[in-house]
Formats: sequence, structure tokens, C-alpha cells
Amino acid sequence: MTWYFLFFFVSGFCGILYEIVWLRLSMAQFGVTSALVAIVLSMFMAGLGLGSWGSGSLVRRYGQQAATLGLRLYALAELLIGISALLVPFQLQWGRALLEKPGLPSSGGYYLASAVWIALTLIPWCACMGATFPLAMESIKNTFQSKSSNSFSFLYLANVVGATAGAIIPLLLIELFGFRGTLRVGAALNISLAISAFVLSARLQARYGTTPSPQTAPGIPRHEFATSRRPLLLLFGTGLTSMGLEVVWIRQLTPYLGTMVYAFAAILALYLMSTLIGSKIYRSWTRKQAGEPELIWLVLGFCSFLSLAAGDPHFRILTFLRPILGIAPFSMTLGFITPMLVDRWSGGNPDRAGTAYATNVVGCILGPLLAGFILLPFTSEHWVICIFAFPWLVFGLIPQSQPASPRRRQQSLLAYAVALLALQLAWISKDYESQFPDHAVLRDSSATIVATTEDGQRKLLVNGVGITSLTPITKMMAHMPMAFLSRPPQNALTICFGMGTTFRSLLSWGVPTTAVELVPSVPRMFSYYHPDGALLLQSPLARVVIDDGRRYLERSSEQFDVIAIDPPPPVEAAGSSMLYSKEFYAILNRRLRPDGILQQWLPEGDSVVRSAVARALFESFPYVRVFQYHSTWGYQFLASNQPIPIRMPAELVARMPEAALRDIMEWPFEPTAQLEFTYVLQRETSAAHMMADEPNAPAMRDDHPVNEYVLLRRLKGSKFQTDSLLAWYEHTKAP
Repeated sequence: MTWYFLFFFVSGFCGILYEIVWLRLSMAQFGVTSALVAIVLSMFMAGLGLGSWGSGSLVRRYGQQAATLGLRLYALAELLIGISALLVPFQLQWGRALLEKPGLPSSGGYYLASAVWIALTLIPWCACMGATFPLAMESIKNTFQSKSSNSFSFLYLANVVGATAGAIIPLLLIELFGFRGTLRVGAALNISLAISAFVLSARLQARYGTTPSPQTAPGIPRHEFATSRRPLLLLFGTGLTSMGLEVVWIRQLTPYLGTMVYAFAAILALYLMSTLIGSKIYRSWTRKQAGEPELIWLVLGFCSFLSLAAGDPHFRILTFLRPILGIAPFSMTLGFITPMLVDRWSGGNPDRAGTAYATNVVGCILGPLLAGFILLPFTSEHWVICIFAFPWLVFGLIPQSQPASPRRRQQSLLAYAVALLALQLAWISKDYESQFPDHAVLRDSSATIVATTEDGQRKLLVNGVGITSLTPITKMMAHMPMAFLSRPPQNALTICFGMGTTFRSLLSWGVPTTAVELVPSVPRMFSYYHPDGALLLQSPLARVVIDDGRRYLERSSEQFDVIAIDPPPPVEAAGSSMLYSKEFYAILNRRLRPDGILQQWLPEGDSVVRSAVARALFESFPYVRVFQYHSTWGYQFLASNQPIPIRMPAELVARMPEAALRDIMEWPFEPTAQLEFTYVLQRETSAAHMMADEPNAPAMRDDHPVNEYVLLRRLKGSKFQTDSLLAWYEHTKAP
């Protein structure tokens, strides 16, 4: 049995590793949108469910032919999973190439085509992952009959232990080896599992031969778990609730934990670790007594409501305790319930366990879709939590046993007290934006947007994280490249809308201007920050596109004189590297006119990040100029395929139309437009100088995002700056 535990520890580790990397590779190929993320995760889960159900049916038909057949099929499944690690990146690239040919718009047609290809890519391989539970259970049933009745919970425990490690260790592997190198590590582990399982099957064959075993586990009459569908309905409900709440947790906790990949990994690791503890408690429970705890469903409902307190800024809770309060109690309870329900339904029967697991997966697929695309766009995180939690609270108050007794009456009183406490929490708790006296809120399937004014400063918060402010720097992102052009500009494009300042400044040049923004609600806040926002959006020169910037550029055939890119801070934000990579610059190159200018903003990063971005631009464009506004304000890169002229401040001002001059002087640093340009031009540096700081740093690539995965080099200490990681750590400790 130790071998089986080891097998499922490693397979759980690899499963999370593949989910992390495949999602990121899919985003690079098909776009960084909420719809795309939902598609990838849904197909991943659908494959698990189909594999579990299909392999359960398979062992029901053929499992009696040999005592070791289940383990050999398990070895084959692990081998195929290892092969998938090597093939999926190429399959995703082929799909992108195919979708480029029809020129599908970024709409329902594009997402339908993407979903079909992602389904064809991921579902067969993920089905192999889902198949491992029933196949291993069949092997245990045929060789260790005394342990088979609770074999699912045993394997589930091992799988969750591995998955917990898989939420953390792959982040270090990605930093060292990149995404594809990390996949090769996973492939090696899966292939090793396949070889080990096959060797073990040969040893078991020699020991047990081909003696068949009973269909049902010893001591569990078949009719006890065959007559009720209740465990299946509950498994569907728990899957729906858990994954639906996970969508809410991400929005709730992002203001406190930030947007680094380590923050999301911490949420996932906490979820899995808590599930592990709950599963371990269940394993101990089954050794002492049978049945389910009387108040377990009420506890599940109450723990769901605790996340309301975790996200409420008025509750004085240390920041690092918020995810523990919001996630750990619920996940521990779920870690107890899930194996309990599967064990009760299956009784060690692999076919029934496969059906139960698949039912849970169906709920896991529908939960995020319900939360992200139906509930959150129309109501707050607070009420979405209540919608998911309230049914469990009601269900927990329904007596699970009929006979009345003093103990039952005591439990009923306790249950009503717990329910009242949960409802009181729902009544008094508030959402994150309630702390701002002056604010406007918009929600969509991508994010929660808060526009607020604090100490006279207007702010834009996306999921509680400050993105930008009204600053002359965002105006310079438009005026610098436009003024440096060798001829009057004809059009412009800006990627990442923010408060709309750069978009507005580009329009002041009187040319057609397109803005591409990922979050639909962000441009709808334009008028909050700029009184003329609504009027500008009605201009025939203005166009706002809701799409992933890379995907838009790939499907567009338009050429631009200026493309301005202002990725959201911090520079370590998850997914931000795809707006700094060589692959992205190759796409940009096709959309720039021969003498066009790319403007790339880089928030302050450590020397490795600066060198990686500078090298990526230097290797993508023959002419690159760099301007540093301030030691902590970041860098503005100008890149082109033609020489960028050397112009004096007075010459730049002379090239600007009257509306652009009024725009640059709206809230300036300096008293005149000429001095504004002087301030910037005097702080010019060079890409070569930035690369020289870290000559061994690689160019930023999709496969190796050095700005996002920083932990090992920060811990290494050397000469790398540690400000951003330490700031994030201090941020998590602040109340």
C-alpha cells in the first residue's frame, strides 16, 4: 500500500503542475481573457470526470480477468500522461496556427473554435489523469481486500498531499527551467511512475496470480450503497460550491495578498493543505465510528460564511490571517466530506467510485461558470458567497436522524445558534469597496472595478489593487512617440486602458486611436476620471476594443504609426510578462509601420527584469531609446525599425498640435511643455547600459517570464534588489 500512496502523491503533484503550465501556455496562444481561462479549466476538469467515469466502466467489464489488470492499466495511463507533457505545447501551437487562418473575430465564434481545439487537446490527456483512481482501486480490491472499502479516501489523501506540493514547487521549477523545462520534469516523473507500477504489477502477478475477487468490499452489503442517490447529489453540490467560492476568493483576497503568482499559489496551497487535513481527520474518524457526523452539513454552511469576514476591511484582522479564516475551515470540512461521500457510495467498488468522482467534477465545472459569468457580473462578492453558503445552512438544519432524544435536542439548539451566528455575519459584513466614502463600482466576468477619490487623488482599483493614477507620465506615453515620428502621425493604438489618460492624449493629436482593454468595466469608468470622457468615446476617431492585446494584434491587419503599451503594475504581476516578451514584440513588429514607434512602459523592477526587458526589445528592434523618469518611477522605451530622430525639446513642442499642447499642460510637472520634455530627455539611458547590469540575464520570453518568478533569485541574496518581494511580504502582515 505504500507504493500506491507514493504513486498518487506523485500523480497529484504532476496534475497541479500540468494545470498551472497548460493554463499559462493556453493563455499565451489564445489570449489572456476570463473566457479563455474558464475554457481551459473546464476542459481540464471535464477530462478528469470523463476519465474517472470511463475507467470505472472499463474495470466493471474487464476487471475480473486478472488480479493485476488494474495496475497495468494504471501504468499505461501514467505513461500517456507523461507523453502529454511533451505534446500539449505543440498541440496548442498548432491550434493557434489553425485559428489564425480563418481570421475569426474575438467573439463567440473565436471562443467556440478555441474551446473545441482546447477540448481536443486537453480532454484525452486529462481523461488519463481521471482514470487513475478507479484503476488503482481495482488493483487494491484484487490484492488487498481488507483495505478496499475505504480505498478511495486513502488514494485521495495521497493525491491531495502531492497536489499541495504541486501548488508550490513548480513555481521554483518554472523560475529555473521555464514552462517547457518544468513540463519535462513532470513527464519524467510520470514515466517513472509508469515503469514502477508495471514492475509492481509483475510482482503482484507472481504473488497472487489471476485469482478474481468479489465485486463488493468485505462487510459492506451491496444494497446499502446502491439504493440512495443522495451521496451523488451532495458530491455535485460540494463541487459546485467549492469551485464557485474559489472564484470569489480570488477577488476577495487579491487586495490583501497582491497579484504575484505566489499570492495565487498561496491561496491554492492553503486550499489543498486544508483539504488534506480534513481528509486525514476523516481517515481517523472511520477507524473509530461509521456514518457521518450529525452537524457536518451545518459546519460546511457556517464555514462558507466565514469568508465574508475574511474579505471585510472593517474587521481588524491581520492580513496573512484573512485567507486562513476564509479558506481553511471550509476546505477542511470539504476534505472530510468528499472522501466520505465517495466511500459511502462506492464501498470500494471502482466503477461506482468513478461515477461519484465524475459527478463531483461536473459540479466543479459548473461552479466557476455560475460564479464568474452569471452571479458576479450582477451582484457583489458578499451576496455570491451567501448564495453558495445559504443552502448548506438550511440543509444542515434538517434533522438527519428521525428519533428524538435529549442529545438530538441539544444538537438542534446548537445548530440553530450556529445558523443565527452565520446569518448575523452575513448581515453585518461588507465588501472591500465599502471602506471608501466616495466610490463607484462596476463588476463583470473579469474583475471588480472600483473608482474612488482619496485625499484628493483619484484611484483605479482592479480587484482592490491600485493600477494607475492621474499623472503626466501617462500623457508622455502618448506625446513622446507621436512627437518623435519623422512625419505627422496617421493613427495610434494603446494597449491597457487604465484611466484612459494615454488614450485621451493620443486623441488630442487628431488621429484615429484604438484602445484595447482586457476588463470590460475599465473603459466604462473613463468619465469618472476625465469629465470629457463620454464625449471623447463618441468621437469618430475613438475606438475601444475589449480583448486581449496580443490576440487583437494577431487578428488585426491594420498598421499603426504609434503603439503605446502600459502594463499594469507591479512588474511582478501574474501574466504581465506576456506584454514584455520577444514573442509579443514579434507580433507588434508586424503591426507597426516601417517607421512606426513602439512605446513600452516598464515599472521599476530589479536589475534582472530590466535587463531581460531591454534585451527582448534590443533583439526585436534595431533602434531602441530608453528614458528614466525617476529612480522609482520606471522606464519608457521607444523602439522602431527605423532610426529614432534626435530632437530638442523645442522641436518636439513645435511638432505638437494645439490640442496636444493643452493636454500635456493639464497637470504638468514643469511650468512649460518645453520643460516637460527637457525633464524626460535629460534622463535618457540606454538598453546596452541596462543589459550590462545583468549580462547573463536572458531576454524575456513567454516560456521564461523572469519578472514573475523571482523567489529563488531574491532568496539568493546577491546583488538583486529585494524591494518588491519584501514590500509584498510586509503588505500581507499589515492589518
